Amino acid sequence: MKLLVTGGAGFIGSAVVRLAVARGHHVVNLDALTYAACLENLAPVAQSPLYAFEQADIRDRAALTRIFATHQPDAVMHLAAESHVDRSIDGPGDFISTNVTGTYEMLEAARAYWVAQGRPESFRFHHISTDEVFGSLGATGQFLETTPYDPRSPYSASKAASDHLVQAWYHTYGLPVVMTNCSNNYGPYHFPEKLIPVVILNALAGKPLPIYGDGSNIRDWLYVEDHADALLLVVEKGALGRSYNIGGENERSNLDLVRRLCAILDELRPKASGSYADQITFVTDRPGHDARYAIDPTRIREELGWRPSVTVEEGLRRTVVWYLENEDWWRPLQTRRGVGQRLGVTV
Repeated sequence: MKLLVTGGAGFIGSAVVRLAVARGHHVVNLDALTYAACLENLAPVAQSPLYAFEQADIRDRAALTRIFATHQPDAVMHLAAESHVDRSIDGPGDFISTNVTGTYEMLEAARAYWVAQGRPESFRFHHISTDEVFGSLGATGQFLETTPYDPRSPYSASKAASDHLVQAWYHTYGLPVVMTNCSNNYGPYHFPEKLIPVVILNALAGKPLPIYGDGSNIRDWLYVEDHADALLLVVEKGALGRSYNIGGENERSNLDLVRRLCAILDELRPKASGSYADQITFVTDRPGHDARYAIDPTRIREELGWRPSVTVEEGLRRTVVWYLENEDWWRPLQTRRGVGQRLGVTV
């Protein structure tokens, strides 16, 4: 296939691009190169004849129209989004503009292209979203594709709105869409403002390892390369109008996760004395912090035969090793806007 991937210089998007090119797909990476984008993420495929890059904003309809006409993709994989909850608390406007208006512009540009092509049945618009649109779980239960939406942050509310737009374009205009909602991703090339890279890099620098509240918040952790594999499967074989929840089947509390990262670092790069866990520091909780996320992946397993291949223990070790071996990648990113600062405390 020829895939148009939006946000392909981001964490998840670049994993999709690398895997798609490795599997022989032609990939056009559309990215505005905002603060969290990193073209170095695409270094393994940058010279491939199967890869092309277009710097453009998904809110720019004229640019989108040109890109569709020039590259004539078989499918769109729409990942471009503002995605950091803490930043959404401090500046919700960017999230509404990019995630809602940007998705609208993508849908309209894709629809115009699809109509001009004669409405091919093979075309797909794959919208990639998050489990955070479903809100917060108690001690039991899991999110299903049919779970009512109950977003709690500006980020999750903006993603919920974009999900609804995609479904509306399917039902109203017949645009052939598929959707996915994933759990927390982690792995190589993770921008150093999210929990796992923050913990690794702060540990190495001898800084406090900040844990919100009491660390009891639980997430389902999905290794990013497993997620990329699932996304490519859905865009190829997912049923039209259908949504698929993608989970790692790896629930951990934030405190347990951080302790495990410290134990891996103690083994691979021991301190002169003591443990990295000695640096754990509890900080004021995030406003509206969801207690627990957990995904029921039955639908994608039964309909498409997909399951995660990486356990959280194996994935965390791979991730720590990658950061230890790739300081040249993460060191320059620490000077970018907001990195290394506590965000999301303005209410």
